[in-house]
Amino acid sequence: MGEVTGGCCPPMDLFRSEAMQLVQLIIPIESAHLTVSYLGDLGLLQFKDLNAEKSPFQRTYAAQIKKCGEMARKLRFFKEQMEKAGVSPSSKPLTQTDIDMDGLELKLGELESELVEMNANNDKLQRAYNELIEYKLVLLKAGEFFSSALSSATAQQRELESRQVGEESLDTPLLADQEISTDSSKQVKLGFLSGLVPKEKSLAFERIIFRATRGNVFIRQAAVEEPVKDPVSGEKTEKNVFVVFYSGERAKTKILKICEAFGANRYPFTEDFGKQHQMIDEVSGRVSELKTTIDAGLAHRSNLLHTIGDQFVQWNSLVRKEKSIYHTLNMLSLDVTKKCLVAEGWSPVFGSKQIQEALQRAAFDSNSQVGAIFQVLHTRESPPTYFRTNKFTTAFQEIVDAYGVAKYQEANPGVYTIVTFPFLFAVMFGDWGHGICLLLATLVFIIREKKLSGQKLGDITEMTFGGRYVILMMALFSIYTGLIYNEFFSVPFALFGRSAYACRDLSCRDATTEGLIKVGPAYPFGVDPVWHGTRSELPFLNSLKMKMSILLGVAQMNLGIILSYFNAVYFRNGLNIWFQFIPQMIFLNSLFGYLSLLIIVKWCTGSQADLYHVMIYMFLSPTDELGENQLFVGQKIVQQVLLLLALVSVPWMLLPKPFLLKKQHQDRHQGQSYAPLQSTEESLQVEVNHDAHEEFEFSEVFVHQLIHTIEFVLGAVSNTASYLRLWALSLAHSELSSVFYEKVLLLAWGFNNIAILIVGIIVFIFATVGVLLVMETLSAFLHALRLHWVEFQNKFYEGDGYKFYPFSFALLSDEDE
Repeated sequence: MGEVTGGCCPPMDLFRSEAMQLVQLIIPIESAHLTVSYLGDLGLLQFKDLNAEKSPFQRTYAAQIKKCGEMARKLRFFKEQMEKAGVSPSSKPLTQTDIDMDGLELKLGELESELVEMNANNDKLQRAYNELIEYKLVLLKAGEFFSSALSSATAQQRELESRQVGEESLDTPLLADQEISTDSSKQVKLGFLSGLVPKEKSLAFERIIFRATRGNVFIRQAAVEEPVKDPVSGEKTEKNVFVVFYSGERAKTKILKICEAFGANRYPFTEDFGKQHQMIDEVSGRVSELKTTIDAGLAHRSNLLHTIGDQFVQWNSLVRKEKSIYHTLNMLSLDVTKKCLVAEGWSPVFGSKQIQEALQRAAFDSNSQVGAIFQVLHTRESPPTYFRTNKFTTAFQEIVDAYGVAKYQEANPGVYTIVTFPFLFAVMFGDWGHGICLLLATLVFIIREKKLSGQKLGDITEMTFGGRYVILMMALFSIYTGLIYNEFFSVPFALFGRSAYACRDLSCRDATTEGLIKVGPAYPFGVDPVWHGTRSELPFLNSLKMKMSILLGVAQMNLGIILSYFNAVYFRNGLNIWFQFIPQMIFLNSLFGYLSLLIIVKWCTGSQADLYHVMIYMFLSPTDELGENQLFVGQKIVQQVLLLLALVSVPWMLLPKPFLLKKQHQDRHQGQSYAPLQSTEESLQVEVNHDAHEEFEFSEVFVHQLIHTIEFVLGAVSNTASYLRLWALSLAHSELSSVFYEKVLLLAWGFNNIAILIVGIIVFIFATVGVLLVMETLSAFLHALRLHWVEFQNKFYEGDGYKFYPFSFALLSDEDE
């Protein structure tokens, strides 16, 4: 936990990062594996890679990592097979059982080979089954072709015979006698091929065969009613049974090649009807036998996958842990005797006792004769940044970390972001009706968070779920600012008492302020409902929100500069207090702090002074009289003094700091030719950081200070103007809400038609949800984000640190292999 100077208050967990230390562990080789395992369970040590110059294959435990990688591959294979079979891994809680890794490796190998063999056998059987199904279809459909052809041929023969018995007529074909007398030995014998072709290719298939054989073929096709599984691809496809009659071997060769090109499966067929029935019976018998065999094989495979599923989570967790342990052991260096491993890493100071207890437990459990040695190293290296967050503060801290991770123990803006971020969002989103909608949506996530946290959600849903507490705060603050603006879906309500204004007579009920007189005390909370719908609503709310935006902006920028003071005090940097904090406070408040004061004075006194005129002529003509724009006595002298202070603060920021830094550097390195001898460890640590203090580039420091000064001076103006986005987005949200209410809901209500009213309500709901609750929420969120990152954090936040990533088994589940 970060140390805070002064003992009046307890240290804050989030205000400064935890105090860190660089520790060295000397671990005997026989207890190294168990030690790293216990440290992984603890999750309080970030190991440094002491073998960075070695490639992964040159490291000590490369073989073990390869073995774990192979086991992980087998487990991924099992997972794929279980997903295909619809078997889910057991969700039973893990039981702590000692599993030998060598035994697990053998078991996984046996299971993999058994499963691969089952899959291969199943594929063969399935292919044979699909081929038999297709063969049966060919036998049935082609049999229909032949039987229909035989019946039509018999009918033609009978007709021909009946014609020959009767008398010849003029209609008798001239060649009939010649055809009958043709020698039967010269008749052409036709061959045929049968099979199945995909339905989508059937037309092209028929056309290509016709062209290739120059029309010397006869093709018959019949569609199969149900899609069939293709034996090669295993996918269900719609197919046609075909029979091609041809003459000659050349035609047959061409047809075979075309069948191969079109993926048409061919099957043998006989003209003999007796043999056809016999073959159908045989194929049907073999199909039923294969079906029984396949079902038995699938049942056996399903049992095996269920057995794997029961142990899968435990095996997967064990292999991942084992791999991470060996990966961490590879970061350790062997000492000279090759009997110990040396580890270095960062840990929080509060975790020292727990780490030492884990080392002692590991030495005892591994029956090591020598315990591990724990010692703290002194270093000038910058430690990692570690904040202990909970489920509420994590999302706010991630908003800050997205800009940059805090430097070690600098002031953390995350503490203030918890309040300021949702508040600035709500200033732009102020409507308590919309706030309630956001609150209800967020409560769904919060109430079901235990269930949802264990599920895999979509990208957008997961992002929304992760920021549920941010949205909760945004919704609560939106309800608060909505009550101040007195807007419920743009409709005002007199919730906190009666309006202060009333009509002078009955003629002033229209939407104007003419005729309204103040009859009572001011409305107690927020905007008086009578302002809404009047002619002066927009000028009044514009003035209110614009001035409020400037006040909020100046307050937040002052908070940023004050935090830079606390950073300077904490790091004992007096230069930053005298030549950064003080001149920045003077410059900002001489101009915009003074403007904020004028706004408050004007509100309190009801003056009609033009603040634009006051601020412009404060620069252009500081000696001129203010006249009617004077708000208080001595205002002219105050403005001249503030302007002078603002002008003085610019060189105050720019010039002294580089020269004083140069003097400090010279004093630090003066007389370093002779220095007391250091111990070995200290000299090693000094050598690492020796080059960092070797030279002082005055030109670089001066240019850096010049850029910083110009950035602050120009930024003071642009950042203050940037806060006007609070006014602009609040106005846009209010006007959009008003348009949807008046031009959709009220318009639909005015038709006195139930159908139009229902359509109007549906359009209003979709417009409100789509535009105001989704797009406007995202817009206000992004603008609030920009105000924090640019306008607030650039006043004090360096954000050049790096996160603390401890070696922890709890984090493994979130990482992909």
